[in-house]
Amino acid sequence: MNSMIGIKGLYMNKIKKAIVLFSGGLDSTTCLAWALKKGYECFALSVNYGQRHARENESAAKIADLLRVKLISIELKLPWLKSATSLVGGGKVPTYSRFRRKIPSTYVPGRNLIFVSMGVSFADAIGAGAVILGPNAVDYSGYPDCRPPFYKSLEKSVNLGTKKGALGGKIKLLTPIINFSKSEIIKLAFKLGAPLKYTWSCYKGGKAPCGKCDSCVLRARGFKEAGFRDPALE
Repeated sequence: MNSMIGIKGLYMNKIKKAIVLFSGGLDSTTCLAWALKKGYECFALSVNYGQRHARENESAAKIADLLRVKLISIELKLPWLKSATSLVGGGKVPTYSRFRRKIPSTYVPGRNLIFVSMGVSFADAIGAGAVILGPNAVDYSGYPDCRPPFYKSLEKSVNLGTKKGALGGKIKLLTPIINFSKSEIIKLAFKLGAPLKYTWSCYKGGKAPCGKCDSCVLRARGFKEAGFRDPALE
């Protein structure tokens, strides 16, 4: 009996827990599918920070349910975002431009830093060893918080300022698609069997994607280059 309990305990200790920052979009859904394939026990974290639409949060709930992953939804009120980003209320969502040099108005100040901080808090509270998220520095809008050096630096800080880190453990910040093109992300998603049909990427919301914002154009181009039809449009 005691030996059986010991074996069970050893097995349970080997189960890897991870927090997946989850928007219900193409990238984060691919990351969630990747984490499940890697054997992580996943806890998805979805944040409503006042976006101009709820479609992505609805997608997150649908996909988490399909994949049988526990979803924690948080409502975050940051009143200063209303005038700082067009994704909350600061003006019109711009159309895609490949020649844009400035950071677009769809950038949300400090969003990824805030989200990672919440994910790390969750991880430290339940003993998880990783926070997994889907920033991309190849086919993206030029957001400063999507670049690899940011996450390398942030991981060091995370392990200096958490209980797990102080006790000799480590919380990893895993960004599996950060150096992938959009077409490579899509190919990986299909390989993993990710439910892309239920993902939502458009910045504007509505019944159907606008097809003109950065997220829509990059997604459409990625599917074309990957040689797949977008199941969300069928």
